[in-house]
Amino acid sequence: MVDDKGKNMKCLTFFLMLPETVKNRSKKSSKKGNSSSSSSSSKLPPVCYEIITLKTKKKKKMAADIFPRKKPANPNTTAVQQYHQQNLNNNNTIPAPNWQGLYPTIRERYIYCDEIDLAADTVLATLYAAKKYIVPHLARACVNFLETSLSAKNACVLLSQSCLFEEPDLTQRCWEVIDAQAELALKSEGFCDIDFQTLESILRRETLNAKEIVVFEAALNWAEVECQRQDLPVSIENKRKVLGKALYLIRIPTMALDDFANGAAQSGVLTLNETNDIFLWYTAAKKPELEFVSNARKGLVPQRCHRFQSCAYRSNQWRYRGRCDSIQFAVDKRVFIAGFGLYGSSCGSAEYSAKIELKRQGVILGQNLSKYFSDGSSNTFPVWFEYPVQIEPDTFYTASVILDGNELSYFGQEGMTEVQCGKVTVQFQCSSDSTNGTGVQGGQIPELIFYA
Repeated sequence: MVDDKGKNMKCLTFFLMLPETVKNRSKKSSKKGNSSSSSSSSKLPPVCYEIITLKTKKKKKMAADIFPRKKPANPNTTAVQQYHQQNLNNNNTIPAPNWQGLYPTIRERYIYCDEIDLAADTVLATLYAAKKYIVPHLARACVNFLETSLSAKNACVLLSQSCLFEEPDLTQRCWEVIDAQAELALKSEGFCDIDFQTLESILRRETLNAKEIVVFEAALNWAEVECQRQDLPVSIENKRKVLGKALYLIRIPTMALDDFANGAAQSGVLTLNETNDIFLWYTAAKKPELEFVSNARKGLVPQRCHRFQSCAYRSNQWRYRGRCDSIQFAVDKRVFIAGFGLYGSSCGSAEYSAKIELKRQGVILGQNLSKYFSDGSSNTFPVWFEYPVQIEPDTFYTASVILDGNELSYFGQEGMTEVQCGKVTVQFQCSSDSTNGTGVQGGQIPELIFYA
C-alpha cells in the first residue's frame, strides 16, 4: 500500500471473530465468478475487518521502547537479566512458561503477596494453587511444611498427594515413614482415605515393617470406606469387589498360622477354595499353587549405633536395684528408634526384665516393658519398642532403661561423644535422669537400634 506522498507503508490486517469455517467458505467463493460470488456472499454472515497501518519509522521506535538495548552479559549479570538478554538475541518477545521461577520472591513476580502462613488443614489446597499458578517458592514452602509435619498418621495420605503433585522428595520421605512405622501408618484413619492406586503401591511394598495380619486388616478397613464412597452396601461381597486384584497383593500365606486361622480364614473375604488351599499350603508336603504372594516381605534392616569402644565387668559392679540408666542423644537426620541394645549378666546366663523409655523434653514418646535372656557373654541383647519412634534431627532425646535381674552385668567403657553410623551422625551427652552411673564415658545402653 502507498500513501499520497509515495512512501511505503506496512499494513497489518487482523480478522476479528472470524471462524475457520467462514474463512474456508470465503476462499472458495472468491474463486467463482461475480454472479456466484454475489449470490454466495449474501449467505455468509457479516465479517469485521480492522486495518491498522503503522509507519516503519514509528514501528522501530516502539520496538526500541519495548526492547531497549542492553550491555553484553558479564559475570555479575543476574539470571533474570541474562534470561531477558537471551530472549532479545533470539527475537523472542514472549516469556517462557516458567519465567516466574527466575525471581526469588513473590513480590518480584507481580503477584499479590503477603507473609506465608501455612496450616495443616489448608496446606494441600495452597500447594495445589501454587502449582497451578506457577509460584515455585510458595510450593517449596508448602512441601517443607508437609515434610516437617510428616508422621505415621498422615504419611499415606501425603504419599497419595505427593504423587499427584509430582513431588519426588516428599514421596520418598513418605515411604521412609511408611516403611519404618508401617503398622502405625496402616492403622491410621488417613489410610482409608487413599486412592486405589496408592493402596496397590503400599500392598506391593517389599520393605513394610508390619505383620501381614495387620496389612490384611488395614485392607479390609479401606474396602469398607471405599464401599461407602461408591454408595455400595457394606458387605463381604462388596469389600472383595472393591479390593479386586489388590487382594492377592496381601501375602496371606506368610502369616503366622494362628493369625490366619483366627483372622483371615474367618473373615469371609476368602473363598472356601482359597481358604482350603492356604491351609494345605501351611501343612501339606505338596503345596498347592496360590494366587497370593507367598514370599515374606523383607522389611527394613535395623542399624546399630554402638557408643562404647570396649566393655568390662567387675566383681562389685554393675548393679541395678531398680535405678535408672539414661543417656541423651541427637542425630543429624530423621531416623526411627526401634529399640536399645543392652548388656546382660557377667555371671552366667540370666533373664532380665527391662522397662525402656524414649523421651523428648520430659514427654514420653515410646515405652515398653519386656524381658530378654542373656547368655553370660559380653554381647548386647536387643529390647524393642512396640512401634519405632520417629526422631527429628538436631534435637536431644533421652533414652532410659530400668533393669530387674541378676545384679552383676557387663558395662561399657571408653564412650564416644560422637559416632558415625552409616549416613547418620549421633551425638551423646549425659542425662540428669541417670541415677545408676550411666553416662557418656561408661555404663549401660551401649546401642541405639534404628531405621534410617
